[in-house]
Amino acid sequence: MNRLLFGDNLKWLRNKDIFPDASVDLVYLDPPFNSNADYNVLFREASGEASQAQFHAFTDTWNWADAAQVYSEFVDHCPNTAVVEMMQSLYGFLRSSPMMAYLAMMAPRLVELHRVLKPTGSLYLHCDPTASHYLRVLLDGVFGSKRMLNEICWKRSAAHSDTKQGMRRCGRIRDLLLLIP
Repeated sequence: MNRLLFGDNLKWLRNKDIFPDASVDLVYLDPPFNSNADYNVLFREASGEASQAQFHAFTDTWNWADAAQVYSEFVDHCPNTAVVEMMQSLYGFLRSSPMMAYLAMMAPRLVELHRVLKPTGSLYLHCDPTASHYLRVLLDGVFGSKRMLNEICWKRSAAHSDTKQGMRRCGRIRDLLLLIP
């Protein structure tokens, strides 16, 4: 049965009635990128011209105050000791930084996605260069380093107005898809 589930994906993934072990063939994960930006939905007038109307869609900013409890619960309850050790090592290096807060949000989701993915299933993790190297290490811990098949480089034709949203360097025109077959 096809369903659209709305809300925090971790809540849904942990529901074993909805997502039993080894029940999913394909995962395409497009999480926030840890861009340290606010994103708004912009509207256009009927004429097609830009409108002043907009609303706040989401904040892609991570802080340790929000993530500390999630990290602690993950370290205390995750059955994958290799991933726990990796997260503890990352914490030793990153401390209570925004990147560590971001990884504390991602780790439990990747562990649950590993649980629900069939042995023949595939996972595509859409990210950008901001955190791709950390996510790659985290995926190696969750799925095993031999499972990583490829990094697919997606070259966009435009930079999505990164500089208009406050970026102080050239806009990024590529994203990555990390593929676990």
